Amino acid sequence: MGKEDRRTKYDIYADVIEAIARKGVCSLTRVSYGANMPVDRAKKILAFLVSHGFVKEVIAGGRKKYRVTRWGLEFLETYKRMQKFFAALKK
Repeated sequence: MGKEDRRTKYDIYADVIEAIARKGVCSLTRVSYGANMPVDRAKKILAFLVSHGFVKEVIAGGRKKYRVTRWGLEFLETYKRMQKFFAALKK
């Protein structure tokens, strides 16, 4: 994997938020699979996203799960829009 193929931290944030948004409510394991990263790294990213209000922790079935907030959805929408601009600049 070359340097240009690596995900930025913003790519990773978007992948995590999108993985949760697809399911509505996700466990840590499901987030790690959906964002294609190890569980320990996903846990750190989720803690960051929760602390900044992009994701909310909820208790479902006696287990900790994660749900995207409105702020998280706005980030994801803006991120995708910016990706289109960057793609246009590469042409």
